[in-house]
Amino acid sequence: MTTYWCDWAWLPSGPERGVLFEVDDGRITAVGSAQNPPEQAERLPGMTLPGIANAHSHAFHRALRGGDDGARGTFWTWREQMYRVAAVLDPDSYYRLARGVYAEMALAGITCVGEFHYLHHAANGARYDDPNAMGQALAQAARDAGVRLTLLDTCYLAGGFGRPLDGVQLRFSDGSASKWIDRIDRCTVDGDRVRLGAALHSVRAVPAEEIPEVAGWARESGAPLHVHLSEQRAENEACLAAHGCTPTQLLDSRGALGPGVTAVHATHLAASDVALLGGSGTGVCLCPTTEADLADGIGPAAALAVAGSPLSVGSDGHSVIDPFAEVQAVESYLRLNTETRGHFAAGELLAMATETAHRSLGWADAGRLEAGARADFVAVDLGSTRLAGVAPEATPAVARADDVRVVIADGRRIVQDGKHEAIDAAGELGEAIAALRA
Repeated sequence: MTTYWCDWAWLPSGPERGVLFEVDDGRITAVGSAQNPPEQAERLPGMTLPGIANAHSHAFHRALRGGDDGARGTFWTWREQMYRVAAVLDPDSYYRLARGVYAEMALAGITCVGEFHYLHHAANGARYDDPNAMGQALAQAARDAGVRLTLLDTCYLAGGFGRPLDGVQLRFSDGSASKWIDRIDRCTVDGDRVRLGAALHSVRAVPAEEIPEVAGWARESGAPLHVHLSEQRAENEACLAAHGCTPTQLLDSRGALGPGVTAVHATHLAASDVALLGGSGTGVCLCPTTEADLADGIGPAAALAVAGSPLSVGSDGHSVIDPFAEVQAVESYLRLNTETRGHFAAGELLAMATETAHRSLGWADAGRLEAGARADFVAVDLGSTRLAGVAPEATPAVARADDVRVVIADGRRIVQDGKHEAIDAAGELGEAIAALRA
């Protein structure tokens, strides 16, 4: 058993000073208080927060950071750059890249990641000897970086409404929902550190008649189901032309909304879409730094929360890997859009990155500092220049990733003094990305 003493800790009731945690076998077994650290306790300085979950990641997009050099364009022009990276990855190079990406996440306080994984096969759609080789590379990368993983294995079958797959998209597809199920059923993972989830890439990429089979697999398996939704206006317009309804309405008609489902982005919604998502208990994962980077727009986060959708956040394309920046952007972009301040309190922002994000990935026992929960601790330096003079209860609304000093995941220390215990994240990322560009 290990005892940790925290200067401050963010408990379910809020921040408290002088908190003791007893940890055994990766779980918090007891929570107490002490004004000073007991002799045998390990001290966690500053403010200790629950472990953070990154609810939406495309690991290979990290190779695109800074790559547009200020060129004008849209999501659709950026997508061509993304496809060029997707075309050259194989299991070995994907492992090396993802290992660095997940280590960068750990340095930012992330203890769990939801990897929205659709890069399944080799060039022209040829199968690897192990048809899940790319997913297994991601799982090994996460284990090496010390973070948990929900592998959101993604069904991707079409190049758009009524359009065949083209070019690198052939690498993404299994051919049908039933063949996707055949492959995913053969994917074995370590259930304590890596779990399997499901994803519909989008209503553009999965024909309407195939959606129920994917959603049904997720329900029967008890797995989370994620889906890109209304990230761009063009998707809404194409869906209306093809089906006479919005993407949200199409998912609802095919039984693909509900408490086990998370819609990613949900940027361009009609009022009726907001009501459908909230009324069904469908979660929404916001990725505001990526949505800004791709010029996607600002989503209706406050309206979704009021309607009943649990909100989480993700770093998506990894133009930034900083969960504090993500939740702060949720608030600041709403302020810009509405010319009104104060949509979410600091504790509500923290929940988007901790408890709600973990729950959306199938880890309901993480994201809270209480007895029985997984022993994930993120210690933030309250003495940094950024946080000097800031009230402890405002930490989630002010801190940034470089204020993180210690990260413990499932009772295992993976970051100490702002450095990863096992991986040179900068060095490995530099080498992996340079090799892809060679």
